[in-house]
Amino acid sequence: MMCQFSERSCPAMYYKEFRGNKISALGLGSLRLPTVPGNAASIDRTGAMEVIDQAFIEGINFFDTAFTYHNTDSERFLGEALSRHPRDSYYLSSKFYVGARTDLDHVFEEQLARCRTEYFDFYMLHSVQEQFFDDYMDPERDYIGYLLKQKEAGRIRYLGFSSHAAPDGLEKFLQWHPGFDMALIQLNYLDWTMLDGRRQYEILAEHNIPVWVMEPLKGGRLVHLSQEAEDILHAAAPGQSIPSWSFRYLMGLDNVQCVLSGMSSPQEVRANAEVFRESNALSAAERTALERAVNAFRDSFGVPCSSCRYCCPVCPADLDIPALIQGYNELTVGGEPWKLFQLTQIKGPEACLQCGACVRRCPQRINIPAVMKKYAELR
Repeated sequence: MMCQFSERSCPAMYYKEFRGNKISALGLGSLRLPTVPGNAASIDRTGAMEVIDQAFIEGINFFDTAFTYHNTDSERFLGEALSRHPRDSYYLSSKFYVGARTDLDHVFEEQLARCRTEYFDFYMLHSVQEQFFDDYMDPERDYIGYLLKQKEAGRIRYLGFSSHAAPDGLEKFLQWHPGFDMALIQLNYLDWTMLDGRRQYEILAEHNIPVWVMEPLKGGRLVHLSQEAEDILHAAAPGQSIPSWSFRYLMGLDNVQCVLSGMSSPQEVRANAEVFRESNALSAAERTALERAVNAFRDSFGVPCSSCRYCCPVCPADLDIPALIQGYNELTVGGEPWKLFQLTQIKGPEACLQCGACVRRCPQRINIPAVMKKYAELR
């Protein structure tokens, strides 16, 4: 399962072995494929096809989606895009989210049809966290029993879960079913300590469960740092891009199998793939420089929204919450205040009903109503 193009035209890509499979160290997460202007739930087919084609050219062979992404359009699009390539030239991953639907058997069949495939290479229980434990572990629903039967039938090759659970919750979930083949967690050099990323990683390593990484750039928040922080990194490694530090940091973690990055353009695919031409983890001196950089910008980081958009579907006021939090951060901690102009055409924070539905969906555990209230007061 390598690049389908000729060996001559396919750039080098760093692959890692997983149970006899060679999986690209960089995978493509579909949550941030380009969308139609003004409609974040509708994928721009032309632009997104270019992203997928560039991924194949770069040697990326792992593609991740989920039932709920882009208001269920993501799986359909990937089915269109990937079906143009031989099925054994890529690995496909999708997920079941109990917060959206509870009828796993019907959802699974729909997903196979949307993705135009007879099997998933990887299939996950989606967004495993404390509020959904009882649903996922309900013996009457027996989700794990159903998925194990699909695995036995060859319709799932490897079974895993994506998690935003706290360390204690993660331990509880793995006690319920310790036999998962892989796990997808949010991990980057900031969340290593900020959101218990280190302990989550260690727990999975203790259970011999390989880690797939989401949010390596924290929803784009680690693409640009404060000037002081960027100066520290540029001095330590001239010519290295700021995003490359995030990827190379993760290369130094032995139990990380694949880093998923949500890429919105062919240019982003090329730039990210360039970092993964070879394994090039940070040196000890570079790790020290990164610690200094983090200390330089962490206090001015603002609200740690990763723009996952899990909150948006449940908002009764139909707010674009990530965009509003972006505006709040620009207003309160600086950066690029001109971006506030882009937010003038959307509903403002004053429209928040303070219902709290969004908080229950937020993987970062942000008190979104409080942010909206404070933002409204500052405007």
